[in-house]
Amino acid sequence: MAEKFDSLEEHLEKFVENIRQLGIIVSDFQPSSQTGLNQKLNFMVTGLQDIDKCRQQLHDISVPLEVFEYIDQGRNPQLYTKECLERALAKNEQVKGKIDTMKKFKSLLIQELTKVFPEDMTKYKAIRGEDPPP
Repeated sequence: MAEKFDSLEEHLEKFVENIRQLGIIVSDFQPSSQTGLNQKLNFMVTGLQDIDKCRQQLHDISVPLEVFEYIDQGRNPQLYTKECLERALAKNEQVKGKIDTMKKFKSLLIQELTKVFPEDMTKYKAIRGEDPPP
């Protein structure tokens, strides 16, 4: 799996470098540099074709749109993963706290109901398969 990404990364790096060089040629264009410009344009076309070939190998990979928003904002896409994990951990702690609170509430409710309705709670516990408290 990593080889697929390595190949794509290599082609993208070459493509970016060709665009950088093309920008240098265009910014200081002289008629004598027309041949170099044409060559770089051909390299761009070839680079896009190479990237397109990689697309076929990675067709089953999906990337959340938020990752592209991070990139568009100039942020590191790895921050997206980090922030997702942090949000998941925070939500996990919140839900764990709610579960613990509900368990405590259930325990207290059963204790109080046992005081008020001892016979009914004995039947309830027998139905649930719970041993009555000593």
